[in-house]
Amino acid sequence: MKKGLISLVMAGVLTAGLLAGCAGGAAPAAAPADAAPAAEAAAPAEGGSGSGEIKIWVADNVVDFTTKRAAQFMEEYPQYAGYKVTVEPVGEGDAAGNMITDVEAGADIYAFAQDQIARLVSAGALEEMNPDLLDAVTTENDPGSVAAATVGGKVYAYPLTSDNGYFLYYDKSVVTDPSDLDKILADCEAAGKNFYMEINSGWYQTAFFFGTGCTLTYDTDDAGNFTACNVDYASDKGVIAMKEMIKVKASPAFQNGSAAGEATNLAAIVDGTWDAGTVKELFGDNYACAKLPSFVGDDGNTYQLSGFGGFKLLGVKPQTDENKLEACDHLAGYLAGEASQQLRYEEVGWGPSNLKAQKSDAVQADEALSALADQLQYDIPQGQYPGEYWSLATGLGDDIIQGNLNPDSSDDDIMKALQTFQDTCISYAK
Repeated sequence: MKKGLISLVMAGVLTAGLLAGCAGGAAPAAAPADAAPAAEAAAPAEGGSGSGEIKIWVADNVVDFTTKRAAQFMEEYPQYAGYKVTVEPVGEGDAAGNMITDVEAGADIYAFAQDQIARLVSAGALEEMNPDLLDAVTTENDPGSVAAATVGGKVYAYPLTSDNGYFLYYDKSVVTDPSDLDKILADCEAAGKNFYMEINSGWYQTAFFFGTGCTLTYDTDDAGNFTACNVDYASDKGVIAMKEMIKVKASPAFQNGSAAGEATNLAAIVDGTWDAGTVKELFGDNYACAKLPSFVGDDGNTYQLSGFGGFKLLGVKPQTDENKLEACDHLAGYLAGEASQQLRYEEVGWGPSNLKAQKSDAVQADEALSALADQLQYDIPQGQYPGEYWSLATGLGDDIIQGNLNPDSSDDDIMKALQTFQDTCISYAK
């Protein structure tokens, strides 16, 4: 039943110029002057009979965009006009939990954060991608996003973005050298300003540990179950990372947090592209972005802060109705194709995973996305992690914030805390 899907997905991938218009009933806009010539679209799939409702969950800020693109899809491929598309605001952070709770009542197509894919596969909430589609998906999107959509060697979702990472925003009238963490803190202290970073987050604190060369990843089987934990936090390099976190927390400029909208007296913050607008308003003409800084560890060596690179994915729920599954697959491929990714960036600023969209002039000129691209060279693609890991990591950071681990703590004290953390991480895969 899926054999005809290739032609339609490739049409969505290859006709960015032809699909630039979004409004229902409007003629497609001409391709931008700098766009590559559009390839000849392959013929749509035959058949497409069936009727019913297709429910889509996406973040609130792309509901209107997704509704317009779905309408455009129905115009371009009227063989699926028997389906009514309903788009509902359910964010990537909530979609997975809702789907796992009740797969049958969940959305037919839904966006989710990559770290949830193992849970979704295990719950039977994702349709495995037809092998015939793999070439289009793996060649048109960047490798990190494709890896994020893969569990046990099988691809289960369409990449939507490569923008879920963090980097440094800073006020260039205060921060003179964004490449050096010690200098950033010194500049903030001298100006009576704050530096924000969320060290009690299992996402952000990896910047220190991965920066010193530590490992923390999980292996999963084909069903999405965790089978092994690869971790070496309880090591000399882990101690170096932890001591740097303690040192940062001891600075009068340090504030624990990662939301620019909640920050006060801000001069620098480790944050993501979703807060670019907020930071621009705060810093005005002094707005600047850069990759994360480096630091000199207590061993005298210099370490580049690292961290996670993350992605948004679009999944299709398994269906008992083969006609509906075909329609859902076609629509998901269209919503995740080059044209949709480019237009989504232009409307809401989501950074594309599609390689051609990434090379557009507009994306290349985006300061925040450029800083993230620089940082991603040093990052580790975020795999799948047990839900318990995130709470455990919060506790590790809280030990520093609450002073249980402080500048007076011995290396043995720090190693003991890291050993407990490591042993608990390993227990989640048993």
